[in-house]
Amino acid sequence: MEQAAGCPAVSGSYPQKNAEILSSQYGINLFLAGLLLTFAWAVHAVGISKSHLLSYLITLMLIQLLWMLWYLCRSCTQRRLIRDKDTHAGARWLKCGITLFAVITLILDSFKIGYYIDFSNCLSPTEGIFPVTHAVHTILQVYFLWCHAKDVIQSFKTLERFGVIHSVFTNLLLWTNGVLTESKHQLNEHKERLITLGFGNITIVLDDHAPQCNCTTTTLCSIFSQGIYYLYPFNIEYHILASTMLYVLWKNIGRKVEHHQQNKTPFKFHGITVGMIFGLIVLTSTIAIVVVYLIQIGGSKTKSELALTMFYLHAIFVLALMCTAGIVALLIYRLEDRSLDNSKNPARKLDAELLVGTAAGSWLLSWGSILAIICAQGHPKYTWYNLPYSVLVIIEKYIQNLFIIESIHREQEKVNDDIKTLRIVTISRGSTLSLTPLYKEIYNGRAARGGGDIPCLLRGSICGRENDGAGVAREETSQDNSLVMHSASDFSFYSRNSVNNNKRRILKNIAAFLFLCNLSLWIPPAFGCRPEYDNGLEEIVFGFEPWIIVVNLAMPFSIFYRMHSAASLFEVNCKT
Repeated sequence: MEQAAGCPAVSGSYPQKNAEILSSQYGINLFLAGLLLTFAWAVHAVGISKSHLLSYLITLMLIQLLWMLWYLCRSCTQRRLIRDKDTHAGARWLKCGITLFAVITLILDSFKIGYYIDFSNCLSPTEGIFPVTHAVHTILQVYFLWCHAKDVIQSFKTLERFGVIHSVFTNLLLWTNGVLTESKHQLNEHKERLITLGFGNITIVLDDHAPQCNCTTTTLCSIFSQGIYYLYPFNIEYHILASTMLYVLWKNIGRKVEHHQQNKTPFKFHGITVGMIFGLIVLTSTIAIVVVYLIQIGGSKTKSELALTMFYLHAIFVLALMCTAGIVALLIYRLEDRSLDNSKNPARKLDAELLVGTAAGSWLLSWGSILAIICAQGHPKYTWYNLPYSVLVIIEKYIQNLFIIESIHREQEKVNDDIKTLRIVTISRGSTLSLTPLYKEIYNGRAARGGGDIPCLLRGSICGRENDGAGVAREETSQDNSLVMHSASDFSFYSRNSVNNNKRRILKNIAAFLFLCNLSLWIPPAFGCRPEYDNGLEEIVFGFEPWIIVVNLAMPFSIFYRMHSAASLFEVNCKT
């Protein structure tokens, strides 16, 4: 009978598993087709133009818009129903972050519209339609994620799987398009700077996709064309964040959720002053280094070498501090005996996988630089700083990944309710117990509501009640013994609590410091400060084209790693 009863449940899981497999394969094929089209445009394939790529992306966005509108309308008609929610998905700070990036993305779209108007005589209509469609897509998608990122979909599951996975890979393709466009711009600037550094043996051929006509308003065209490339890093981060949030939504479809309330952990500045101060110093100095680097690089050979030396020395110092902070945090964890939370959590699992997966991009570049330094015949002085820099990049990410992954898997500390009740009563010389205000604060006024009865304290404590004359002596003896036990327990508890608070304060400061450091290290590559391009040594050893391909493939993952690490460290700080 048990087997027969279990069969429908088992057989019912097969269609959903098939739907998951089919939807994932649909998304992968959608992405591969778009990726191939993007590559064909990048290499100037015969018969493939930018309008073809944009038409494909516009079609994908329109399909996603229709699905989101359908989902929102269906949710409005069923708003009175109680829905399952994944409390770990779609954190408020993550929604605020994606909203900020979305606002800057809308500014980017407005720049693109202005650019199209100025060059409308020689640009395809799709280049004007694309930013308009993208702006509408951005607004609706952010609203959708704010309202439904935590949903655990239990109806129309097969259809919703295809809709969500379509949205995931649409955002990944928009991310790929942004990365490629920004990389081509960076590559053109890099080729021009190589001549300044004296690498004349490298063939300089600019890959120019500029319009073949004059701009109607020269000043505006210059503002739009330059501004677009400074805004692309935010657009890139927006799409990758959106795709990760949608992926968690896809993984949650049909999931059985454990109904327990997650403790809200708001961010507080109290107790993290030291970490914030050091982190802000690093952030300020990094911005200054980036500004000086972008001004000096390409000016002359001497200025370019000084800019590279300055960048390497600053990065070595920051990475060394980050390694030290990470090691201290891991040592504190080793001294604690706290269990790990191994419950099923798609958001947490994705965070850990993204940390390790995207770190591989930086590791690839670092090992390439190390190999180039070892194998190169000639070594300009500034290239020697690249060796400790590359080694520290590998070590720092290794340590930081361990710290973050362990932090997000650690169970939050729970205080024993019995301990909370210690030393909360005062014993009068009479025959009754008098409650102090602290007891009422702990129990929020729930105690002593009914009939004036006072609850007992712990297993060995006394209860407040009227005593006859014969029992007074025995009760006073019991009170004395109880007070002695409570005092000993208090001393042990407060000592332990003081040590735990100090550890917690150190961990919060470390998390705050690493958070700001990761934001600092996101800024240089995102805004064009890329010594992997400008160093020149790797291009001599590996060849110009092979090394540029490696950098263009690995750099987007390296940039995303820093932003994702910052987001994870923010969560660690809130939970600690």
